[in-house]
Amino acid sequence: MKVVFWLQAVLLCLSVGIVRCETLTIDPARSVMTIRVFKSGLFSGFAHNHEIEARGLEGQIITTEKQQVNLRVDARKIKVLDPQVSADDRAEIQQTMEGPKVLDITRFPEVRFQSTSVVQKGPNLWEVSGNLTLHGQTRPVTVRVSGNGSRYSGQATVQQRDFGIQPVSLFGGTVKVKNEVKLEFDIQTTSGPSMAQAGNGGKKNE
Repeated sequence: MKVVFWLQAVLLCLSVGIVRCETLTIDPARSVMTIRVFKSGLFSGFAHNHEIEARGLEGQIITTEKQQVNLRVDARKIKVLDPQVSADDRAEIQQTMEGPKVLDITRFPEVRFQSTSVVQKGPNLWEVSGNLTLHGQTRPVTVRVSGNGSRYSGQATVQQRDFGIQPVSLFGGTVKVKNEVKLEFDIQTTSGPSMAQAGNGGKKNE
């Protein structure tokens, strides 16, 4: 999968004729996405919000005039944190999330994002639009991103029903989770070789 992402980056650089093209590789060990699911319903005071974490993010950020972002998350690595509940309850929530009613990780083991446009909105601030594939369905999503060249953070809001996921509901709907889900991410990158370096055996020109 990493080889495929690298080849995509190389082909893009060649297509726009860039002499120097930097590809930033997302560092899986230092990058994280947090998913926040909020409670609702008549008896929501007896329920709690959910905090879910995804690590091991993979992908690339291409920093050319035609900027591009691609991201992949292994759905099997998405974990429920919910520190306010017992270990047994947390395990039950995890099982529900992984099951056919929500992520259905057996059928859909990946979550993917591929950008279609990147628009700079200010110093170190971008609006990234693209296609998010979740639960086997692809929908357009816009993400507000800030960064400093090697580290990027941002957030987006998605609707579960847009991806064929019915928000979990208990006790006749008196306790349930909202359709809206908030995605937050903190991505750290490492620099891949530029096209100029790649053509020189990966060495920097003196």
